[in-house]
Amino acid sequence: MKEREPTLKRLKLLTILFRKQDAEKVAPHPAVFLARAVKKGLIHRLNRGNYINSFLYGFPGVEQVACFLRPPAYISCEWALNYHGIILQAPRVCSVVTLSTSVGKHRSVEYQGITIEFSKITPKLFEGFSFDNGVYMALPEKAILDTMYFRGKIPAGDEIEIDDVDIKALLKMSDKYPTPIRRHIQDLFD
Repeated sequence: MKEREPTLKRLKLLTILFRKQDAEKVAPHPAVFLARAVKKGLIHRLNRGNYINSFLYGFPGVEQVACFLRPPAYISCEWALNYHGIILQAPRVCSVVTLSTSVGKHRSVEYQGITIEFSKITPKLFEGFSFDNGVYMALPEKAILDTMYFRGKIPAGDEIEIDDVDIKALLKMSDKYPTPIRRHIQDLFD
C-alpha cells in the first residue's frame, strides 16, 4: 500500500475527467505516472491525452465525456432529439457539435458502447444550448436545425413528437441557417 499512497494523493488532486496537462501539474514525471496508473487500473485512457479518474470517481456519462473531449462543444442531433423526447429511437451515436477542427468519423471515440462523433459548425451557429449537470445540450429547436444541417433530414420524420417544440423559436433560429434548411423547416411545420 505504501507505493500507492503518493499515487492516490495525486489522483485526489485530479478531477473525474482530466488531461495529460493536468497530470503534469501534480506529478514530476507525468508519462510514468499515467502509464503506471493505467496499468494498475486506477485511471482509464479515453484517447490520446485524455483520461478518466475512475478509481476515485467511477465512470462519467457519455454526454459528460463528449463535451470534455473537444471544448467548446455541445450535444446535438439525434442524441439531443432523443434526450428531449422528440424522437423515441435510442441513438448509438452521440453527436457533438464543436468549433474544433479535429472532427469527422476518423476522429470519433468509442465509450461505453456508444460512438462519440464530432462535427464542426461555424461560430455564428454555435448557440442554442443549455448547461445542466456538467453537460451542454442543444435545445430541442437547435437539435432539429443541427440534424437538418448535418444529416439533411430528420430521422423517422413521420414519427417525431413536436408538441413541446417552440415553433416560433425554431423559425427564428433558422434565420441564421442556409436557405435550403429554412425551407425544409417551413415545409415540416406547414
